[in-house]
Amino acid sequence: MRKLMALFLTLTMSLVLLTGCGGTAEKEGGTVPTTAQVQKQKVTDLLGREVELAVPVQRVVAIGPGALRLVTYAEGTSMVVGIEETEKKASPGRSYMMANPDLKKLPGIGQGGPDTAPNEESLVSVQPDVIFVCTLVDKEKADQLQAKTGIPVVALSYGDLATFGEDLYRSINIIGTIIGKEKRAQEVVAYLKQNEKDLGERTKDLADGDKAKVYVGAVSMKGARGIESTQAQYPPFKYIGAKNVVDETGKNGTVMIDKEKLISWNPVFLFLDAGGYALVTEDYKRNPAFYQSLQALKNDRVYNLIPFNNYNPNIDTAFADAYYAGKIIFPEQFKDIDPLKKSDEIYQFLLGKPLYAEMERDLGGFKKLELGK
Repeated sequence: MRKLMALFLTLTMSLVLLTGCGGTAEKEGGTVPTTAQVQKQKVTDLLGREVELAVPVQRVVAIGPGALRLVTYAEGTSMVVGIEETEKKASPGRSYMMANPDLKKLPGIGQGGPDTAPNEESLVSVQPDVIFVCTLVDKEKADQLQAKTGIPVVALSYGDLATFGEDLYRSINIIGTIIGKEKRAQEVVAYLKQNEKDLGERTKDLADGDKAKVYVGAVSMKGARGIESTQAQYPPFKYIGAKNVVDETGKNGTVMIDKEKLISWNPVFLFLDAGGYALVTEDYKRNPAFYQSLQALKNDRVYNLIPFNNYNPNIDTAFADAYYAGKIIFPEQFKDIDPLKKSDEIYQFLLGKPLYAEMERDLGGFKKLELGK
């Protein structure tokens, strides 16, 4: 009896010490914080709002273009308790959903989409500890959503869509803090910065006059577009220091050009977004003379790119496109790069799954295009 009593006291003291030190309990699917670990914390979101919540949370939702993607990057997928209906629809190239197909089995929390209002009733029904939101709301609307639902609302941002940058990195780190994945968030930010640095350094010593002119057409914008749809400050080109002819417009983001302008620019390399390639081939049949006047077509320098603009940018694919474009435009500077292997490395790190084969199946992958053949 004395031995049993001694054993009981020992176990009890161990449990008290463990709880006092903020120990953890194990459950299937990972480590669950004890009550002692959960604490109130204030975070300043990307709208400048100070939000108080108990961290780390266990149940999250993410609404608006790109919010869910950032949660998956931070390895918060298992904490997601509902997704927007638009996320459940077939959408080739939406990498985070390709890597996490089981998310589609979760309850719906509203229609979703860039031009919709959050559905307060649906959000409350899944009982999240936090609502991450991107793009859908301004400061006033974020406050209103929080007041109506009684759930902390934390706004995120991708920042300048030409370079992503500090707003994006802050958003990822905020998610990491809230879901208890600080180390993972820091690793994601470091990895993105490392790739950005590597891409830039490869061509930094090339004079602008020594660079070939390039153009990307058929860039998706709320749906497929033809060759007139392009992008100034196009991230894959910007990262590698390519000479994007559209940048001379002084604009930033999606640009619709007059087709005749493309003739005067006459780029050496022509890239086409796979999302709009079918429209380009149809246009070619109607007006082959226009396309045949372009030196890129004459010299067989037309290439396919995987679309990355899909409910805000798939950052993983944007970087994959940058390495492929670098390999084509600057072969000497990228001679050590296998774009297919590099793409899978990026997808694996950010999403836990190599996705290039699926991208190739659905969107053609990285390849030379032969218009009119």
